[in-house]
Amino acid sequence: MVAYRLDEPPLVIGHRGASGYRPEHTLPAYELAARLGADSLEADLVMTADGVAICRHENELSRTTDVAARREFADRRTSRVVDGVERTGWFSEDFTLAEIKTLWAVERLPRLRQANTIYERRLRIPTFDELLALRRSLSQELSRIVGVSPELKHAAYFRARGLDLEGAVTHALRDARLDAPNAPVFVQSFELTSLIRLREDLGLRTPLLMLTEREGAPSDLAGTADARTYADLVTPRALRLISTWVTGIGPSKDQVIVRRSDGSLGRPTDLVRHAHDVGLRVHVWTFRTENTFLPVDLRSSRVPQEFGDGLAELAIFARAGVDALITDHPDVAVHARAEVFAHAG
Repeated sequence: MVAYRLDEPPLVIGHRGASGYRPEHTLPAYELAARLGADSLEADLVMTADGVAICRHENELSRTTDVAARREFADRRTSRVVDGVERTGWFSEDFTLAEIKTLWAVERLPRLRQANTIYERRLRIPTFDELLALRRSLSQELSRIVGVSPELKHAAYFRARGLDLEGAVTHALRDARLDAPNAPVFVQSFELTSLIRLREDLGLRTPLLMLTEREGAPSDLAGTADARTYADLVTPRALRLISTWVTGIGPSKDQVIVRRSDGSLGRPTDLVRHAHDVGLRVHVWTFRTENTFLPVDLRSSRVPQEFGDGLAELAIFARAGVDALITDHPDVAVHARAEVFAHAG
C-alpha cells in the first residue's frame, strides 16, 4: 500500500477543473485549475458506446452538452434506470466517441455562473486520455507535478451493459505510467464493487479513495445482501477494515463539519481523527464560493450567485486537519491554505 504523510498542508484539487470559472470537465477548465495552483485535477468519468472513458459528471448528457438541441440525435432520447433512479435524456453509452466529439459543452449552472456561458459552442468534451496528456504537458510547463483524481461514475451500471470502465481507467493510467508507486493519482468511487475491482487491477501501489455521503448507501449494493450505508462505512471499526485496501476516504463536507439547524457551520466531527488513526487520508468535497453553497453565517448577501466568504470556510476545514480540499475555485483554496499554514508557522 502506498504510504502518505497525514501532517502536511492539504492538497488543493480542482473539482471538474476550475469549474467556477469555466464549463466543467473541459480542457480549459482543467488547464485553468492547474494555473491557479491546483495540485490535482478531478475528473468524473463515464463511457461511450465504443468503450472510451470521457470526462462528464454523469452519463446523461443534456445538462452539460447541446445534445438536446441536435436534431440528428433526437431519436436517441430515452429513459433509463441509472443507480436506482429513472432518468430521461441522452446517455453517453448510446454515442460513439466520434459522435460525442461533435457535441459542444455547456455550463451546467447557467443561472449561478452566467459568465461561464460565454464559452458555450466553443469547447468540446475531452477523453480521459486527453486529460492525462494535458496533465503531463502542464507538469512540464509549470515545473511541478500536476496530479489527477479520476472518479468512476456508474461503474456497475456500465458493467451490466458490457462496458468496462475500470478496465478503461486502468489501461489509461498504465499507458500514462501513473500506476507506479507515489504517482500523482487518486482513483475514486462511491461503489465498493468498483473499488474492489480497481484494487485487483491496479494492485496495491495505486491510491484508492472510497467516496461517501452523509446519507444513503452505495448504489451497487442495492438489491444485495449487503445493506451497509455510507454511515456504516465510516465508523471506526469499518475504517480500520477498509484501511487494508484503500488509501483514504472522500467524505462530503457535512460529514466532517455538520451544519447546525439554522444552516450555520457547526463543530468538527471525529471523522478526520478516526480516519487518521488508521492511516487513511481524508479528501473533502465540494467547496464552492457562491453564497448558495455556503453556510448561512459565511454568506455575503441573499443573492445566490454572489461570492461569500468561501475562503473562511476552506480555512476552517484546513484547520480541521483534512488532507485535500476539492473545490470549484482552486485559487481561493490555495489562498486559504497559505493563510492557515503561514499563521501556523
